[in-house]
Amino acid sequence: MPFYLDSARPEDAQTAARWGWVAGVTTNPRILAASGLPPAQTLAELAKSMPRGPIFYQLTAPDLDGMRREAAQAAEILGPRLVLKIAANERGFEAAAQLSGSYAVAVTAIFDASQAMVAAACGAKFAIVYYHRALALLEDAFGMLQAFTDVLQGTDTIPLAASLKNTDEVVAARQLGITHLTLPLDLLQSLTGHVASQHTIAEFNEEGTGLNA
Repeated sequence: MPFYLDSARPEDAQTAARWGWVAGVTTNPRILAASGLPPAQTLAELAKSMPRGPIFYQLTAPDLDGMRREAAQAAEILGPRLVLKIAANERGFEAAAQLSGSYAVAVTAIFDASQAMVAAACGAKFAIVYYHRALALLEDAFGMLQAFTDVLQGTDTIPLAASLKNTDEVVAARQLGITHLTLPLDLLQSLTGHVASQHTIAEFNEEGTGLNA
């Protein structure tokens, strides 16, 4: 059940790498812009700060030739760790089909199970659904999310959920069968603690002993 860091902040990536259980980093154009650094520098810093696992980069070029050039530029920075995020629209699916033979591809911003089916047909490694945004925008979001997971069963395309806002959504996404999840640093951190755990650990430490005593 891999977790990814959804951030373009190198310091966040360094923290997540230190934890040892975060599998890689996802980015998008908005969070890259928020980093305050040129995109190429940000990607290089992320790769340095998170020395293992994939780094997801979303293509922004408006045409196929531009996407190919942009993919090659990203590959120069990230090498085999690169996962190309490509938007789920007609042009994006065409690009995914053409690029998936050379790069790991993730089709992103999926809001219908039919788009996940096309992503799989294009050879995408990942299909990315926006969980919280789907809840806000779709009348039957849970039906779509379940269908999204169902249609990817038996394919080589991995379901990945982004846009998760709290631990309840994280658990619910996994219960729906979405096996890969990307979260901001604070939400990743919140998965590790619970007030009952804190009280229980404090009791053990106060009343018990061990080799460190």
